[in-house]
Amino acid sequence: MPSFPSRRRVLAVGAGAALSAGAFGASAIPASASPAASGRSSGREETRSLDELYQAALAEGGKLVVYAGGDTPTQQDGTKAAFKDRFPDIDLTLIVDYSKYHDVRVDNQFATDTLVPDVVQFQTLQDFDRWKQQGRLLHYKPAGFSKVYDKFKDPQGAWVATGAIAFSLLYSTTAVGSGVQLTPRDLVDPRWKGKIASSYPHDDDAVLYLYTLYAQKYGWDWVAGLAAQDVQFARGSNSPGDAVFGGQKPIGIGTAGSAVPSTSSPVKFVIDPRHPFMAWGQRTAILKQAENSTAAKLFLNWQLSTEHQQQSFNGWSVRTDVTPPAGLKQMWEYPNAHVDGFPRFMADRAEVERWKQTFALYFGEVKGDPTPGWLGLHPGA
Repeated sequence: MPSFPSRRRVLAVGAGAALSAGAFGASAIPASASPAASGRSSGREETRSLDELYQAALAEGGKLVVYAGGDTPTQQDGTKAAFKDRFPDIDLTLIVDYSKYHDVRVDNQFATDTLVPDVVQFQTLQDFDRWKQQGRLLHYKPAGFSKVYDKFKDPQGAWVATGAIAFSLLYSTTAVGSGVQLTPRDLVDPRWKGKIASSYPHDDDAVLYLYTLYAQKYGWDWVAGLAAQDVQFARGSNSPGDAVFGGQKPIGIGTAGSAVPSTSSPVKFVIDPRHPFMAWGQRTAILKQAENSTAAKLFLNWQLSTEHQQQSFNGWSVRTDVTPPAGLKQMWEYPNAHVDGFPRFMADRAEVERWKQTFALYFGEVKGDPTPGWLGLHPGA
C-alpha cells in the first residue's frame, strides 16, 4: 500500500480540508455475549425441500424479519416480491438501510435484549466474524452450501454469501462514444471535467476499497487530478448509476452493474483485465436468538437455490455450479476483482479509517450526514 500523503500536500493540491463526520464506529462486545463456538462442523446440509421448510415455517408462526444492506428503502422490493410470490403466506418484513447503520442497530439490540431481525444480510463483512466469535450466529448449512465458493462461506455455517456483487466504473456509450474504451485511468482527462458522478468513497466501505485500488494503481497524482474534475459526489452506491442511466452524467464511479455483454444497453460496466475493480460475496446469517428461525432457514435456502442464483441481475452467482453467461467468468476467477482483498480490508478498521479520512481531505465532507432519523436504537442507549 502506498504511504498516505501529508495533510499539507493534500491541501496544496486543492482538495477539500473537511473530514467526514461519519456515522461509523467500533461496537463494543456486549457483556452477555457467549464464548465463541468451537471449530467443529455444524453438521450436514439442509435436506428438507423448500415446500417442506415453508410448511414448517408456517407452523412456527409464519413471520420473518430481515435486515438487508442497501442504499434506498425500496432497493430490495424485487427480492421481497419474488419471495412473497413463492411463499405467499409468510409475513415478511424486509428493512433496507446502509449496512453501517443496520449493524449498529443489531449491536444495540443485543445489548438491550430487544432483537428485531431473524436474518442479517450486510456489506460489513467484519461484523459476521465478530458476531461468530461472540456466539451470536446460528451455525446452519442450507441446501447447496457445498456448492458455494469456499471463500464465500464460513466452514461451520455461521454465515454464507447469498449474492455476488461488483463495483466498478460505468459510462454511457451514447454520451462518451461507442468506440471509446474508457478506463479509470482516463477519468483525469480534462475532457471529462464536470461529467463524472461518484459515490463518496469515505461513506461506503466497498466504494472506499475501490478507490484504494485506484490510488494504489495510478498514484496520488491521479487522485488529485480526479479531485479537480468537479465530480458530482453523492451518498449511496446507487447514485452514480442513477446519474448515468438518468442522463445527468455520462460517467459513474463506485456503483454496481452488469458486465454481461449487450448490444442493446446504452451503458457499459467496465471490467478490464488491465485495471482494478472490486467484488465480494454479500454475507447472510441467521441470528441465534431469532424468533423465526425456521422461516429464516427457508429464506437462506431460497436465496441459495439454483433457480434464484440463475436470476442474478449481474450474471454472477456465489455457487460454483451455476455457469455465468457467455462472455463472463466466475467472479473469483478475475484477479483484478480482488475478491480476497476486500474481507481483509474490512477487517482492519484502523486502516479503513485512515483511508476514509484521506479521501475526505481530497473530496470534501459527505453531504447528507448525519444519520437518518430512525436508527432503531433502544431509547435508553
